[in-house]
Order: sequence, then structure tokens, then C-alpha cells
Amino acid sequence: MWNAPVLRNILYPFKVLTVAFHESGHVLAGLATCARITSVEVDPELGGLTQMRGGIQWITLPAGYLGSSLIGAILIFLGFNQLTSKIAAAFIAALLLLVIFWSRKLFTVVMCLIFVAAIIACYFIPNPADGEIMRYFVLFVGVMSCTYSIWDIIDDLVMRKVNNSDATKFAEISRCLPPQGWGILWAAISVLLMGAGILAGIAAF
Repeated sequence: MWNAPVLRNILYPFKVLTVAFHESGHVLAGLATCARITSVEVDPELGGLTQMRGGIQWITLPAGYLGSSLIGAILIFLGFNQLTSKIAAAFIAALLLLVIFWSRKLFTVVMCLIFVAAIIACYFIPNPADGEIMRYFVLFVGVMSCTYSIWDIIDDLVMRKVNNSDATKFAEISRCLPPQGWGILWAAISVLLMGAGILAGIAAF
């Protein structure tokens, strides 16, 4: 549904959100490897860019695809329960605030603030389903985040062959697999993470 007529417009805010998750994966990996984050951007055309100085590229480059997949798997796991889905929503808001902190573009800030405001509203606005809205929101965002990695890899490496994708840059420093090889490997890991999130949610809840 990513590019389907009408549906792509309905999904647009959530598409922006998943791109923000992708960039937050880079940010978290950068912080973990002592990089200095200089800016994080998500543009209206659904591109994203995280700029940093230092860090370990072996970790920071795959962290966009795999980070968004891991975030999605965690959200799917937490989305099986009403209480944990509220914790997951707070986790989403924290990631968006992280993106806002380093953003220099108004579009990125506004879109992230809209989602943060919507999440806060869901905590205080009563609904007859007793929290089910939050649960389905978390599950939906979790599934989109996992599948976004797979779609982005196909779109960048198979359909368009983007020369500056994370997989292309990673292939340049690794020199053991072509970009498509790393893309397929990361896509497989994304599928495994999504499956693990589903099975763990069923087992726990």
C-alpha cells in the first residue's frame, strides 16, 4: 500500500513516522559508538538524513534499516497488551523527541510534534474500547516500521539502485558483498525480527 493511489496519502503521516524511526536508529547507534550527532532530517519526499562525526560505521550504517526493524519488533511485542502498549507509545514519543532535538528542518519538527501531541491526547481522551485505540496504533506502527526496512531495501537497491543508500556505503567499507547482498541480508533479518516480535507477544500475553 506504500505507493497505492489514495492509500499512500492516507498513510503519509505514518510513512513520515517510519522514516523518523529509520533515522533514530542511526542516532542511537551513533550515540552508542561515541559519535557527535550534528543533524537529523526527514523531508516531505520521505527521504531522511542523519549527519554525525565519528562513530563506528560498521554499526551506524546498518542501524537505519535494522534499527527501524528492531524498533518495530519491540512495538509489535508491546502492542499485544493494553498496558504495555501505553509504555510503547511513550517509547515512540521519546524517539520522536530525540529526532526533534537534532533536527534543523521545520517539516521534521512539526510532523514529530503532531505525533507526540496525538500520543499524549490518547492518554487523556477516554474511549469506549478501554485503550484499544492505543494498542492498535502501536501494532500498526510496529508492523509499518518492520516492513518499511524491507520495502526501502527493494526500492533503493532493486527498483532504483540508489548509489548513496546505507547498503551501498556499507558495501564500500566491507568489500565482501555487493549492496544488493547486504540488502537481502538486512531484509531477512528484518523478517526474523518481525516474526520474533509476534511470537514473543503471543507467548507473553
